[in-house]
Amino acid sequence: QVQLVESGGGLVQAGGSLRLSCAASGRTVSSYGMGWFRQAPGKEREFVATISGSGAFTYYAESVKGRFTISRDNAKNTMYLQMNSLKSEDTAVYCCAARTRSYTSTSPSEYDYWGQGTQVTVSS
Repeated sequence: QVQLVESGGGLVQAGGSLRLSCAASGRTVSSYGMGWFRQAPGKEREFVATISGSGAFTYYAESVKGRFTISRDNAKNTMYLQMNSLKSEDTAVYCCAARTRSYTSTSPSEYDYWGQGTQVTVSS
């Protein structure tokens, strides 16, 4: 089993930055594709970004492209999401996820493990 724990969320003004972390335990996830998803109140869960097991391949939602950067440190079994130029519409609970296949994926149904989430609130 893999446990995922997110951290780094908080309250930030529009235009500011936050860096989210997703620490994995229970198993090495260096061969697992991983991703970030978010869910705002009253809305469906939304794909944000995904990264392959090696870190060589990444893919972003159009709404965050150019502002967010996904990365991972396999030596630390940790994934990150650097969020810059934050907007009020980025306010949501951000969850990380891992899949036993090493490829990227934008579909929540293709992920096997999920964290509990961390709240990001952007004030305008």
